[in-house]
Amino acid sequence: MHELDGRGFLSSAQGPAIRWRDEYLFPEDQASIQAAIERAIMERGVFELEHRVRRADGSAGWTTSRAIPIVDDTGSILEWFGMAADITEKRASEQQIQLLMREVNHRVKNQYAVILSMIRETSKRATDPRAFEHQIRERIMALSRSHDLLVLNDWRGAGMADLVREHLRPFGHEERISPCGPDVTLRLNAVQNIGMALHELGTNATKYGALAGDAGTVRMDWRVAPAPEGSDFELVWEEHFSEPPAAADANPHKGFGSVVLQRVVPTSLSGSASMERLPGLVRWTLSAPLANVVVAGGAELDGDEQIAGLT
Repeated sequence: MHELDGRGFLSSAQGPAIRWRDEYLFPEDQASIQAAIERAIMERGVFELEHRVRRADGSAGWTTSRAIPIVDDTGSILEWFGMAADITEKRASEQQIQLLMREVNHRVKNQYAVILSMIRETSKRATDPRAFEHQIRERIMALSRSHDLLVLNDWRGAGMADLVREHLRPFGHEERISPCGPDVTLRLNAVQNIGMALHELGTNATKYGALAGDAGTVRMDWRVAPAPEGSDFELVWEEHFSEPPAAADANPHKGFGSVVLQRVVPTSLSGSASMERLPGLVRWTLSAPLANVVVAGGAELDGDEQIAGLT
């Protein structure tokens, strides 16, 4: 056995320190650790405990201590033989895993609520069972694409460009879609809501708008704009086409997609949205406080996002 000097974790010690509690333990932890020590002495059993320690640089670390008593023929303890290991990184990893698991649990429940609301709202407007099944399947797949992006990014949000690419890829016509905007990372709530909007916009454009014909185009622009109380995130979806598509006799204005675009998404982001429909032009504009949409300065695991407006 080799004695370790603890450099970088605990300060070096040549022998037992009389005031080791004050030197190595934080005042608020001393009573509970002392109680564990006294219990092990009373029971003459193995002492094993994970607890905080004051590191050599003064910061808080974690150690796991384990010791067994060496006793004489009468059962009296002669000394304790044991060791301590630095588990600071292990504890940090465990806390991160617990945080992620809570987030996953929250989002799974949230997804169930969204899917049930989708089924309810879509069924209100459905006349064909096959069309109803297709719409529900496609909308659930859109939610799944947003979820996959969050998983790939360890639940730290997702890039706006990545979200656009993933949600518009199933519709094809990449050469006729022009996305443009700054490299921003969206908050968890914004990823799911804007993803839902992109799916509905892409579906409508494919069935009734610019992507239904041969010559239509779609332009997407997002930007950070000045606002009276800070900044806003603005997103504009604009379709241009010269002739109404063959499916234009269908009515895309009163379905679930309209609810998502004009009520669900802006309400969930505490913003506003508008839809313009003119001959050869469809324009949807979303504006919301920047802090509700974009991650500022790193990871975001807030666990309190909601999909509003579906109920």
